Amino acid sequence: MKIKDILSQGKPTLSFEVFPPKTEDKYESVEQAASEIAKLKPAFMSVTYGAGGGTSQYTVDIASALHHQHHVTALAHLTCVTSTKEKVHQVLGELKEAGIENVLALRGDMPTDAPAKTEYHYASELIREIKEAGDFCIGAACYPEGHVESVSKTIDMDYLKQKVEAGCDFVTTQMFFDNNILYNYLYRIREKGITVPVVAGIMPVTNVKQIIRSCQLSGTYLPSRFKAIVDRFGDNPAAMKQAGIAYATEQIIDLIANGVNAIHVYSMNKPDVALKIKENLSEIL
Repeated sequence: MKIKDILSQGKPTLSFEVFPPKTEDKYESVEQAASEIAKLKPAFMSVTYGAGGGTSQYTVDIASALHHQHHVTALAHLTCVTSTKEKVHQVLGELKEAGIENVLALRGDMPTDAPAKTEYHYASELIREIKEAGDFCIGAACYPEGHVESVSKTIDMDYLKQKVEAGCDFVTTQMFFDNNILYNYLYRIREKGITVPVVAGIMPVTNVKQIIRSCQLSGTYLPSRFKAIVDRFGDNPAAMKQAGIAYATEQIIDLIANGVNAIHVYSMNKPDVALKIKENLSEIL
């Protein structure tokens, strides 16, 4: 099923992200984690794409297993800045053959250890290619706090509009920890004429060091309430996991209460975290 059709129903939806292994020896454990999360019957599941396309086959394989074995709608990520057009069309062909209808088109992070390819510079270019390559439902990323490389939030919004004009059907946000940031962002993009569905990306924090580093790289704002939780529970992994799940749950409840129905959880291949989130929302979803 196409994700744009799922989102058009107007009902609250919960989806999860998984990421493929970097090496073959880890594939079985990742596949098992994806299988466990799929049992929760999310609206869809996204599968990330390794930098440079090194894990592209794992992305296709896991997405295909979700679709065929678990009957869960799969969203395959596809990045372009480190790929050639030949590679992109190869992956699109594999996705089409596997029956995957949904692609999240991303520029991807600029490589630090090798020069970027020159065939793609922006996600909007990839979106146009996918649009021409077949009948895919295309998602894109958006940044409520502005992309870390953008000169300004206004210019960042211009890039988002280019993605929509290129053919993307919905957008998913980078993680955020203050819902007011998203509400303000939604107002501004609607004022700019961007009307595609927005899926809110929520990150339950269970690993403090990882999230602090990630926020430093992405420029994500950490509200004082969240910092207090990290300061109090950061040295106790079990307590931090419980507090992180509770914080994410509160974010989701507030979002749904305010009309943001599409929730995408960055579950970091942790079935127990995904399960707890789902249980916490059992009477809401």
